[in-house]
Amino acid sequence: MNRSRRQLVLGIVVTDSTFKQVQLDGRTLWQGKCLHCNSPMLTTTDGELLGHASIEHVLPRHHGGGDDLENLALACDSCNQQKGSRHDHRRPDDPRAREVIEKLAAKRMKRWREPPDGS
Repeated sequence: MNRSRRQLVLGIVVTDSTFKQVQLDGRTLWQGKCLHCNSPMLTTTDGELLGHASIEHVLPRHHGGGDDLENLALACDSCNQQKGSRHDHRRPDDPRAREVIEKLAAKRMKRWREPPDGS
């Protein structure tokens, strides 16, 4: 699925129950939590990531993961980079990499919220 980065961010935000709209300094923002460490994260209502945030592929792309919303989450840059350097480069059948992916997938599904339009 080829979507713009901001569209992906908004798709993640509306399907992650940790994200709520908040008012901060006169702006409406989305505030939620990092998939890994639960640190607060902010995005604008048009999908711009604020601070040190990035899109996390739960199942890495080179392991066959895609851009479907169930496979995407928002994470702190440092958490995402640590996962990438420690686990993403391993073979898909590596027990530790599979354990991390399964844990993150379960956490993402626990936080899942159906999008407003039902898509």
